[in-house]
Amino acid sequence: MVPPTPLKEPPVRRNRSGNIFGRIVLVLLLIVVVAAGAWGLGALNRREAAPLGPPPFLVPIQEVEPGAAAPGNAAAPGNTASAETNPLGEWATRVASKTDIPLRALHAYASADLTMQREAPACRISWATLAGIGRIESRHGSINGSRLQDNGLPSRPIIGIPLNGSPGVKAIRDTDGGRLDGDTTWDRAVGPMQFIPGTWNKWAKRAAGDGQPADPQNIDDAALTAARYLCGGGARDLGTGQGWWAAVLAYNNSVEYGQSVFSGADAYARASAQQ
Repeated sequence: MVPPTPLKEPPVRRNRSGNIFGRIVLVLLLIVVVAAGAWGLGALNRREAAPLGPPPFLVPIQEVEPGAAAPGNAAAPGNTASAETNPLGEWATRVASKTDIPLRALHAYASADLTMQREAPACRISWATLAGIGRIESRHGSINGSRLQDNGLPSRPIIGIPLNGSPGVKAIRDTDGGRLDGDTTWDRAVGPMQFIPGTWNKWAKRAAGDGQPADPQNIDDAALTAARYLCGGGARDLGTGQGWWAAVLAYNNSVEYGQSVFSGADAYARASAQQ
């Protein structure tokens, strides 16, 4: 008996509509990829073509030996006897544009400089030294997202860590009942110039002369008090290397700190003297 001939499987018919749909999807994906690449390249070109702001103010660190030198001479603040409408304000505007120091902070440093020229001319403290300290202590009142307001106060109080004797921190028990720093257990440095309450209470002076108590959070009061403290009651001459270093190390007894302040003060002084 002849075996029956096996039946042939029917040919597979391709789904032409599915094939066409797949090609359409592939083409659309290709269009999207090309369009995205073109957009990204255009955005890059737009960024490159966008005008750039001034470069940040750089402060090269100078490893000066303590007592070896004082920072360079800074441009003198505006002469209040000038015929200009607001000589100090116009001076501060010019120097702020060269140094990146916020205008409100620079005005306070310069005002303290002018006050000390009248009250303790032998001290020869410079606004640039005060700015060098303000740069390290609070970035001129802008630390932790704060900013100096027109009234001289930061937008939020500047209060340091508790001085509780933890590693690298001096232990100072509360001396002000928490009046300045809000801490009744330990002292904390306060304000844009970071004063310890005990030091503040000894040297504080109100810059406005309005009879109100001096406020360590106020940049005008803090800058003037810092100048008085650095001058040591007129006992120091900050125009000399020995006098400058003695003053700054009294503020913070650290050579690294002194070098950082020196570097900032010297860079500010040099920039202010440029025409």
